[in-house]
Amino acid sequence: MEFFGEVNIDWLGKKWYFLGFSLIFSISGLLSLFFWHGLKLGVDFQGGTLIYLKFEQPPQVDRIRQAADRAGLHDIKTQRFGHAADHEVIVSLPQRDTKESSLDTGRATIVQTLQANYLPNGAANAGKLDLDNATRESLAAFLTLTDPLHLNNQAVEEVRYPQIATTILNYRDQDKGGLLGSISDLNGKVDPAVLADLQQGAYLSGFTVRNVEIVGPQVGAQLRRQALLATLYSLAGMLVYLWFRFELIYGVAAVVAVFHDTLITIGAFSLANREITLTVIAAILTLIGYSMNDTIVVFDRIRENLRLMRRGSLSDIVNKSINQTLSRTVLTSGLTFLTVLSLFLFGGEVLNGFSFALVIGILIGTYSSIAVAAPMLVAYQDWRASRGKTVTLPAGKRAKV
Repeated sequence: MEFFGEVNIDWLGKKWYFLGFSLIFSISGLLSLFFWHGLKLGVDFQGGTLIYLKFEQPPQVDRIRQAADRAGLHDIKTQRFGHAADHEVIVSLPQRDTKESSLDTGRATIVQTLQANYLPNGAANAGKLDLDNATRESLAAFLTLTDPLHLNNQAVEEVRYPQIATTILNYRDQDKGGLLGSISDLNGKVDPAVLADLQQGAYLSGFTVRNVEIVGPQVGAQLRRQALLATLYSLAGMLVYLWFRFELIYGVAAVVAVFHDTLITIGAFSLANREITLTVIAAILTLIGYSMNDTIVVFDRIRENLRLMRRGSLSDIVNKSINQTLSRTVLTSGLTFLTVLSLFLFGGEVLNGFSFALVIGILIGTYSSIAVAAPMLVAYQDWRASRGKTVTLPAGKRAKV
């Protein structure tokens, strides 16, 4: 399908504009990486504690951050995840201690922070039991202390009240999804005396901790190393493939273009002060493959035209090849861009970093196939000519059938 029809654009005549554009964005990203924001690593690479919260009402993320700030937690990160109707939020805390006790510490820190600074009636409920976040031990201790059944026998209390606590928490977690709508929901599940005691001395905070995970600094360092190696190996593999399939200069030009795309994408994350997470690395590897595919399409057309237009200059052949593949480039890249843009706008916060990398990568990858990779072939020919060597067009090897 031809989107533009006959096109005759002098792409190589605009090479200095392209060079200026690439230098501006590359240098801006490097300056931000080394002198401004730096590279903001997520908990995957830096290490930390992830706390998964579920709220009864739609959570107010800004209020959660403000509550943490009032409690002295100035470096937490929050984001929504899952379906909007689930009212779930991830809170990440910096953590260097990899002991199992850190899980309980992180959980208690966030629960206490939200109870004291997020809930509008936090002060009024001071000293009461938060039934939404009660554990079996804390609920059994509360019932043992109040002794609503008047057992007056320590041995009996140590058996009976933990059983009642288990019944209540099983109902809360399995039947109610972790949150009770009202303490009265327990009517018929426990003895009326126990229910009356809970209504008197407990309350519902409207949020609960669903899960806590910890990523140690050693694991984070290993993930950073593996992410870097995955990127380098992918570039090396593509260089070898293009060397074998075309010529070495094709592979070098394609890898330089993809490295240019990766540098600008990472620079955009630094400029926007966005986190680099494992999903972002996945997006970068995806755009490396996408950009390389786009570049190979242009290179393949150049190789065909080199055999068809033996008397033409390389500049004319490259311009013609880019123009011939322009409709295909705009259609495929344009539709892909619309897809990832929709993902960026409507995909939610969990996929926001992933989709942001793809939005930048699709634009820069399409641009580099035209403005970076192909002109490097001409630059290579001009460089050979300036050194007095025989100018040989970098024609690819004929494919074996």
